[in-house]
Amino acid sequence: MENDNQFDLYIEAGRSEKNYWKDLWRYRELFYILSWRDIKVRYKQTVIGVAWSVIRPLLTLLVFTFIFSRIAKLPSDSNAPYIIMVFAGLLPWQFFSTSLSEASNSLIGNTNLITKVYFPRLIIPTSSVITSFVDFAISFALFLVVMVVVQFTPSWHIIFLPLFLVLAFIASFGISLFFTALNVKYRDFRYLIPFVVQFGLYISPVGFSSSVVPEKWKWLYALNPMVGVIDGFRWCIIGESEPQLMSLTISLVVTLFFLVLGINYFRKTEKSFADTI
Repeated sequence: MENDNQFDLYIEAGRSEKNYWKDLWRYRELFYILSWRDIKVRYKQTVIGVAWSVIRPLLTLLVFTFIFSRIAKLPSDSNAPYIIMVFAGLLPWQFFSTSLSEASNSLIGNTNLITKVYFPRLIIPTSSVITSFVDFAISFALFLVVMVVVQFTPSWHIIFLPLFLVLAFIASFGISLFFTALNVKYRDFRYLIPFVVQFGLYISPVGFSSSVVPEKWKWLYALNPMVGVIDGFRWCIIGESEPQLMSLTISLVVTLFFLVLGINYFRKTEKSFADTI
């Protein structure tokens, strides 16, 4: 009978650092367990359960459409109905905000697990981001229903949508890792994160088109990594308003910066999580 060394643990100077990324694959089943648990717990003991995944984006969509279209009278991208433009921007933003909110508190919510068992701590916030993708999928299904109702046909550019979805995931993952590590050491961040999410909603082109931003402020505006993601989503779905190369490039650079920063800072502070938490 052959020996299975798949789950053998070795104590050797420097070995844990070398094999950390291999451990992520070895503990891949933990991704599934934590993600499935988070999905079940999120709407546990709620009256309407998973329906909240539909109600929340739908109410936000109606409010934004009414305020920015009817009251502020802001223009839409191309000839697409305003509700389509808003929903196309709401999809990546909801994914980002949910990921950041859930992941930032994920380590604190798993204190007992962290202090008792070894596994790559990176798995916990990552599973929270993956779980947020479930809400995105439900919202996207609702978006398809809305397009049918308003009789809107998406552009052929929609075949590029997975690329911007990956970019949304990277932006969500990098920033979430950074704030997750900060939240363990400085508990004040649990009060700051809701403000960041709320403030970010108003400076991101969710309820309005990036075309309304003055040209001289475009570079500063593009420092928000979600600008390139949202503009990319709209280009894929609506098809006529291409994201500006400058804005997309700046957003991409900022996204990659936060990814590197988030992973490095998380790995640097990870060893002290069990003691700090």
